Amino acid sequence: MGEFWPVPDALRYLAGSWRAERSVRDLASGETGEFSGTTAFDPLEGGGLLHHESGVFVWQGVPRPAERTLRFLPGSSPGKAAVRFSDGRPFHDLDLTSGHHVADHPCAADLYRGEFTVLDADHWRSVWRVRGPAKDLVLTTGYVREC
Repeated sequence: MGEFWPVPDALRYLAGSWRAERSVRDLASGETGEFSGTTAFDPLEGGGLLHHESGVFVWQGVPRPAERTLRFLPGSSPGKAAVRFSDGRPFHDLDLTSGHHVADHPCAADLYRGEFTVLDADHWRSVWRVRGPAKDLVLTTGYVREC
């Protein structure tokens, strides 16, 4: 498992600003899209990190502004985090102690399965596979730490 980079403290590792490049593939239609932007993990009052992603999403040749906000809260140990939507609802847990983690998030009839891989001190990626009656997507995001 040489491709994984263990992380003893997930929140400390994620803190700061990252360049984010995402490809989106709709496996049912064959359509593809791309997101390019930044993801900032800033300290939250009371502990944890506020994750704010902003950039441009291009789908079917049309660029649109895109953003999302999540909360990464301390988990049961330093290598873990509890990821919440901006309104506080649970999204998924994250355990980077081995440098690799798989998380599921059921959403109505859809299942979101995220695979997180830490490559080194300045690079990590997530791959979300979304399956459901009306969805068959793969979203792959590469993150590079900004200096």
